[in-house]
Amino acid sequence: MKRNLLSFILVVLFIGAAGFVVLQYKNKEQKKRTAVYTLLERKGTQSKTEEWKFIKSAVEKLQAAVQQNPADKKSLTALANYMIMEARASGNYSYYDAAAMEYVNDVLAADANNFEALCLKALIQLSQHHFSEGLATAESVRKNNPYSAFVYGILVDANVELGKYDSAVAAAENMMAIRPDLRSYARASYLREIHGDYPGAIEAMQAAIEAGSPGDEATESSRVQLGQLYENTGDIKNASMQYTLAANNRPGYPYPLAGLARIATANKEYDKALLFYLQADSAVSDLAFKEDIADMYRMMGQADKAKEISNKTLDEMEEKAAAAVTDESIGHYSDKEMAEAYIKNGDYDKAVAHALAEYNRRPANIDVNETLAWAYYNKGDNSKAFQYVTTALRTQSNHPRLLCRAGLIYLQQGDKTAAKKLLQAGLQNNANIFPFLKDASSKALKQLS
Repeated sequence: MKRNLLSFILVVLFIGAAGFVVLQYKNKEQKKRTAVYTLLERKGTQSKTEEWKFIKSAVEKLQAAVQQNPADKKSLTALANYMIMEARASGNYSYYDAAAMEYVNDVLAADANNFEALCLKALIQLSQHHFSEGLATAESVRKNNPYSAFVYGILVDANVELGKYDSAVAAAENMMAIRPDLRSYARASYLREIHGDYPGAIEAMQAAIEAGSPGDEATESSRVQLGQLYENTGDIKNASMQYTLAANNRPGYPYPLAGLARIATANKEYDKALLFYLQADSAVSDLAFKEDIADMYRMMGQADKAKEISNKTLDEMEEKAAAAVTDESIGHYSDKEMAEAYIKNGDYDKAVAHALAEYNRRPANIDVNETLAWAYYNKGDNSKAFQYVTTALRTQSNHPRLLCRAGLIYLQQGDKTAAKKLLQAGLQNNANIFPFLKDASSKALKQLS
């Protein structure tokens, strides 16, 4: 009897202890959601703007509201929005996307069909390069909200990334019909560029800028995109003007600085270009700028310095890629970017491996096919390079980098007529493409003339 009583008491104590542990865990998880994810300090000039002061104040108030009422869906959604915006401003997508997704999941846990939370979830999935998941989420929202321009914008982006260009065009047309604004014009511009219509792309991006407010991140991002369109058509003067305007309108914004660096590179002012890239790199957490810095050292003949920076950058990219595999909620797929970096670093086996990993996720995307083709070309497997570059050309894109790469691949394949046509098209407007590729393309075209 005493033994039975003792067993009963032990069971009760165990259940109580287990309940206490579960309760503690739930409390910790709730505190984690409402306290851990906050704003990180910005770098450089961007930390001194009035915009930054306003955002910090707004986030502090929203977090206080959530501490008081963890079920405050309006405040949770607003916090997620701020985290997404700050990801764009800071370049720290890993941290802020994870933060935004935590807040979004809290809303969806209470309201699984919450429209705004589902839209934000799709946006975050696209930001993390989980394109198929983002498309599925956006499609589920569209079924119940067929007249939302915002949803169609997400559908444009998802379909473009997956290489479903006809579906992207259809979504863009719906978006434009519902709400012609900066976001719809910018997407129309990109689709026109993909299909080889540079005059139309420039016109649409100009309309996007006119629809925005000077200094806003979305407006100045569109201005940077316009600058890149001018670069691709050889209009360096207008490209430089757009980058200068964007840098003046939004002090400390790194992407126009990178644009000015490319202009300086085209003028063979490598010291000046390096300075611009260093300024951009000091402003945001974007490993692409470190690769650009390595490129400048290569151009300046400092191969060892370039290799050192590139190796360190690739190590960090590999570390983040491994984190993405073990925990998809915190990581971003970046295999395409890693493949391009490995090509520059001369490690073509790893370049092919990463390009294939990206290809397996989205085999119809023209940019992914271009990267895979270029990786195989540099590895010396031109038959496979040719296979993938034909897919990269399927939308009739006139991007000069793609045309030059394709021309070199066709030449290696023995099709001199097509190679000459592609190289001429890539070089005809003296577009601002990377000097090594331009030099190789020019030499090949001279041999064909």
